[in-house]
Amino acid sequence: MLKRVKEFEYITIAEAKKIMEKVIEKRKEGSELLFETRRAMNHLRIFSKISAEDALKLVEELEKLPQIGRKDLAVKLVDIMPRIPDEVRTIFAKERFTITAEQIKEILDVIEKYR
Repeated sequence: MLKRVKEFEYITIAEAKKIMEKVIEKRKEGSELLFETRRAMNHLRIFSKISAEDALKLVEELEKLPQIGRKDLAVKLVDIMPRIPDEVRTIFAKERFTITAEQIKEILDVIEKYR
Protein backbone atom coordinates (compact mmCIF):
# COMPACT_ATOMS: atom_id res chain seq x y z
CA MET A 1 0.00 0.00 0.00
CA LEU A 2 1.49 3.30 -1.09
CA LYS A 3 1.12 6.38 1.03
CA ARG A 4 1.06 9.83 -0.48
CA VAL A 5 2.26 13.06 1.04
CA LYS A 6 -0.80 15.22 1.61
CA GLU A 7 1.08 18.38 2.45
CA PHE A 8 4.64 19.53 2.97
CA GLU A 9 5.83 22.11 5.46
CA TYR A 10 9.24 23.17 6.73
CA ILE A 11 9.51 22.85 10.51
CA THR A 12 12.29 23.57 12.94
CA ILE A 13 14.02 20.98 15.08
CA ALA A 14 12.23 22.46 18.11
CA GLU A 15 8.84 21.96 16.44
CA ALA A 16 9.78 18.41 15.44
CA LYS A 17 10.72 17.71 19.06
CA LYS A 18 7.32 18.91 20.26
CA ILE A 19 5.53 16.73 17.68
CA MET A 20 7.69 13.72 18.54
CA GLU A 21 6.95 14.14 22.26
CA LYS A 22 3.22 13.88 21.48
CA VAL A 23 3.79 10.77 19.34
CA ILE A 24 5.84 9.16 22.11
CA GLU A 25 3.13 9.87 24.68
CA LYS A 26 0.57 8.07 22.52
CA ARG A 27 2.88 5.11 21.83
CA LYS A 28 3.98 4.65 25.44
CA GLU A 29 0.47 3.58 26.37
CA GLY A 30 0.50 0.66 23.92
CA SER A 31 4.01 -0.75 23.73
CA GLU A 32 7.70 -0.03 24.07
CA LEU A 33 9.24 2.55 21.76
CA LEU A 34 11.19 1.42 18.72
CA PHE A 35 14.94 1.93 18.64
CA GLU A 36 14.57 4.44 15.79
CA THR A 37 12.00 6.46 17.71
CA ARG A 38 14.24 6.65 20.77
CA ARG A 39 17.24 7.67 18.64
CA ALA A 40 15.25 10.32 16.80
CA MET A 41 13.99 11.79 20.07
CA ASN A 42 17.50 11.78 21.51
CA HIS A 43 18.76 13.64 18.42
CA LEU A 44 15.98 16.22 18.73
CA ARG A 45 16.69 16.77 22.43
CA ILE A 46 20.39 17.32 21.77
CA PHE A 47 20.01 19.68 18.81
CA SER A 48 16.95 21.76 19.66
CA LYS A 49 18.27 25.04 20.95
CA ILE A 50 15.08 26.96 21.78
CA SER A 51 11.45 26.17 22.58
CA ALA A 52 8.98 25.38 19.80
CA GLU A 53 7.04 28.57 20.54
CA ASP A 54 10.15 30.74 20.31
CA ALA A 55 11.21 28.90 17.16
CA LEU A 56 7.90 29.75 15.48
CA LYS A 57 8.19 33.41 16.47
CA LEU A 58 11.78 33.57 15.26
CA VAL A 59 10.94 31.94 11.91
CA GLU A 60 8.16 34.50 11.38
CA GLU A 61 10.46 37.38 12.29
CA LEU A 62 13.25 36.14 10.02
CA GLU A 63 10.84 35.59 7.11
CA LYS A 64 9.92 39.28 7.27
CA LEU A 65 13.51 40.31 6.60
CA PRO A 66 13.96 41.15 2.89
CA GLN A 67 17.23 39.21 2.62
CA ILE A 68 15.52 36.00 3.72
CA GLY A 69 11.88 36.03 2.64
CA ARG A 70 11.67 32.23 2.41
CA LYS A 71 10.60 29.81 5.08
CA ASP A 72 13.25 27.20 4.27
CA LEU A 73 16.08 29.68 4.92
CA ALA A 74 14.43 30.97 8.08
CA VAL A 75 14.00 27.42 9.41
CA LYS A 76 17.63 26.57 8.64
CA LEU A 77 18.79 29.70 10.48
CA VAL A 78 16.65 28.83 13.51
CA ASP A 79 17.93 25.24 13.58
CA ILE A 80 21.57 26.32 13.43
CA MET A 81 21.25 29.57 15.44
CA PRO A 82 24.46 31.04 14.00
CA ARG A 83 26.60 33.20 16.28
CA ILE A 84 29.11 34.67 13.84
CA PRO A 85 28.86 36.16 10.33
CA ASP A 86 30.75 33.27 8.70
CA GLU A 87 28.09 30.81 9.87
CA VAL A 88 25.39 32.95 8.22
CA ARG A 89 27.45 33.21 5.02
CA THR A 90 27.75 29.42 4.95
CA ILE A 91 23.97 29.05 5.08
CA PHE A 92 23.58 31.52 2.21
CA ALA A 93 26.50 30.12 0.17
CA LYS A 94 24.33 28.16 -2.26
CA GLU A 95 21.87 31.01 -2.85
CA ARG A 96 21.96 32.97 -6.09
CA PHE A 97 22.34 36.30 -4.36
CA THR A 98 25.00 37.82 -2.16
CA ILE A 99 24.32 38.97 1.34
CA THR A 100 25.93 42.11 2.72
CA ALA A 101 27.62 42.54 6.08
CA GLU A 102 24.76 44.79 7.22
CA GLN A 103 22.18 42.15 6.32
CA ILE A 104 24.16 39.51 8.20
CA LYS A 105 24.33 41.75 11.25
CA GLU A 106 20.57 42.28 11.08
CA ILE A 107 19.99 38.50 10.96
CA LEU A 108 22.34 37.90 13.89
CA ASP A 109 20.64 40.67 15.91
CA VAL A 110 17.22 39.06 15.41
CA ILE A 111 18.55 35.62 16.36
CA GLU A 112 20.32 37.00 19.43
CA LYS A 113 16.99 38.15 20.88
CA TYR A 114 15.91 34.49 21.19
CA ARG A 115 19.04 32.99 22.75
